[in-house]
Amino acid sequence: MKHQPRKRFGQNFLIDPTAIAAIVAAIHPAHGERLVEIGPGLGALTRPLLAAAGELHAIEIDRDLAAALRQEFGAHLNLHETDVLHFNFATLGDRLRIIGNLPYNISTPLLFYLADFTDRIRDIHVMLQKEVVERIVAAPADSNYGRLSVMLQYRFEMEKLLDVPAAAFQPVPKVESAVIRLMPLRPLPYAARDEVSFAQVVAAAFSQRRKTLRNSLRKFFTPADFDALGIKPTARAQELSVAQFVRLADHVSMSAR
Repeated sequence: MKHQPRKRFGQNFLIDPTAIAAIVAAIHPAHGERLVEIGPGLGALTRPLLAAAGELHAIEIDRDLAAALRQEFGAHLNLHETDVLHFNFATLGDRLRIIGNLPYNISTPLLFYLADFTDRIRDIHVMLQKEVVERIVAAPADSNYGRLSVMLQYRFEMEKLLDVPAAAFQPVPKVESAVIRLMPLRPLPYAARDEVSFAQVVAAAFSQRRKTLRNSLRKFFTPADFDALGIKPTARAQELSVAQFVRLADHVSMSAR
């Protein structure tokens, strides 16, 4: 399949057979599973996934690629030609296995979007910019730990699986990539009373990382509030666990009643 990569879609196509084999082995697809590939592109992962599962849903925004995919795979590929950020994953059923080499320009909003469908998802295997993966899996006190870490760790158990060098793609990107597995937490170990409050507190805390919580969260908490919650007002956002952020958010939601 010949195709001129389009920058507006962030297209970097995976071409390395070793990397493809390693990713498919990590996913370990089986016949009858409900696989959903985001951005199949030139079909590098599509072919082995279809061979293993027998059927596959795929979401592709590029109409030229979609036409070529239809021609090659026919009815075995359930192709949805649309923007993945507007796709309703709930229409595909339950226990979805989401797979994709995600465009760097939409990877973060897409992961937040997928978090809204965790009740339908079995697991997610996606390739992202390596530094984004490092931020997602970072633990408290790590310099990479931030809003993205907290918001995704709230909903998912996660594991970095493997690095993928830039040379594995065409065109070659300027960054390295990595594959991560995310599995929805059921039930949530720390469930916020109000997830809107949780998101607001996390965003405010990390909006000015160098500031202490006393300053970054001053509109939400008094010094007495921090004492009552057992959280040091002199701490910074990157020092707090997901459980502590939930505790802060629950206080905000209860105070608003």
